[in-house]
Amino acid sequence: MFTNFVDASDYVDQHHIRMIDLKFSDLWGRWHHVTLSATEFEPDLMDSGVGFDGSSVGLKSVKSGDMALIPDLSTGFLDPFCTVPTLSFICSTVEADTKSDFVRDPRQIAKRAEQYLISTGIADCSVWGPEFEFYVFESAYFENNINSASYRFEAAEACWNSPDTGEGNYIPSHGGYHAIPPKDKLFDLRTNIVLALESANIPIKYHHHEVGGPGQCEIETPLLGLIKSADAAMMVKYMAKMTAAKNNQTVTFLPKPLFGEAGNGMHFHQLLMLDKKNVFYDMMNKYLLSQSAFYYIGGLLKHAPAVMAFTNPTTNSYRRLVPGYEAPVNCFFSSGNRSAAIRIPKYATQPDKVRFEFRPPDATCNPYLAMAAMLLAGIDGIINKIDPTAEGFGPIDENIFTWSKEKRTAIKSLPTTLEEAVSALESDHAFLVNQSIFDKEMITEWIATKRAEDSEIRTRPHPYEIEKYFDI
Repeated sequence: MFTNFVDASDYVDQHHIRMIDLKFSDLWGRWHHVTLSATEFEPDLMDSGVGFDGSSVGLKSVKSGDMALIPDLSTGFLDPFCTVPTLSFICSTVEADTKSDFVRDPRQIAKRAEQYLISTGIADCSVWGPEFEFYVFESAYFENNINSASYRFEAAEACWNSPDTGEGNYIPSHGGYHAIPPKDKLFDLRTNIVLALESANIPIKYHHHEVGGPGQCEIETPLLGLIKSADAAMMVKYMAKMTAAKNNQTVTFLPKPLFGEAGNGMHFHQLLMLDKKNVFYDMMNKYLLSQSAFYYIGGLLKHAPAVMAFTNPTTNSYRRLVPGYEAPVNCFFSSGNRSAAIRIPKYATQPDKVRFEFRPPDATCNPYLAMAAMLLAGIDGIINKIDPTAEGFGPIDENIFTWSKEKRTAIKSLPTTLEEAVSALESDHAFLVNQSIFDKEMITEWIATKRAEDSEIRTRPHPYEIEKYFDI
């Protein structure tokens, strides 16, 4: 929004801004914020920043937790949910004393990944288009105690409500794709989310109802640069949750909140550009993809198990990645096949739009780390000329679930648990720490934290276990 502090300061004066809100991502992908009085919005803020305790949000250890926030003025937006006029900025984190970039700051990791891309000469920018799927519920209750464990979601559109109200305008299970009002009861809510995003300078391509009958929605941005796209991912989650809360509803991006219903993915469309030309485009190829694109695919699929420790970083992520829900469970690429890990959209035929999408990710990821990991895997593929066909990654343009079990075993599988993904990262992370883009100690800490989360889930009795085995 702003290119310099003077313009930002003038905006504060002209629009009677009273508060300055500074938002930043922790290591795990959650936003935090600190709010200043507009009287404190002075030029030295861009040099000294605002101090905070990095150890409280997983960025640093307790013994040396002091850090500072530096706002990115180009991200400024008027927060539509504040009753007092509030100008908000997305921030990067820096060392408290030297003000040098903090090596574990997710936003800085993403920037270093793109800088590395430029240094290779392969491309001068990467372009991304995440798809955001989420559920809207009227209420969400959950408890976990020594003697009880339960959750309950209520959704206005859910077919389970029909016998109670007799209204009739409900969406059957798996019947929500592009549903129209009156069955689509969330049309206005999605529109208001889009309006909030557009007011904050986040462009939106479209929104629609998704497959999940009990309130699944999708919002999609156009193709954007890496940092702009990662910032937009954080903004989509914020605006969706805040708009729903304003309407006494709640939003979740959980990959699998409902048993037997479609899960929430966050597919990442991606391509590389050099001198404003699509590096991935080749009009002579069957798939319209260049050799560099295929090498990128080879790198991404080869490193996919490790990458998924960042793109699918929760135990719930792997409840979505099961056969039968258009969820990718095998490591291959395809044209149009939605069960593939990488799909080449048949509709993207314009030279500047030809691309592919990586389908496993979900929105529990930290988008800065997830996109950096995918990009680095792709770069590694191009540099080392990893041929996806030679590696056994396809193409496969058939429905593999019609194949025999024996035939399917020839296809490399993706991780089915968080433990498998972090184990893959433990043995395959050289492509991430290359050029010091990811911090090796951070990766070690990430693995330890995710293993602890996995253990917490595995060691708790599950309500369905109690029902199934109680009488034995």
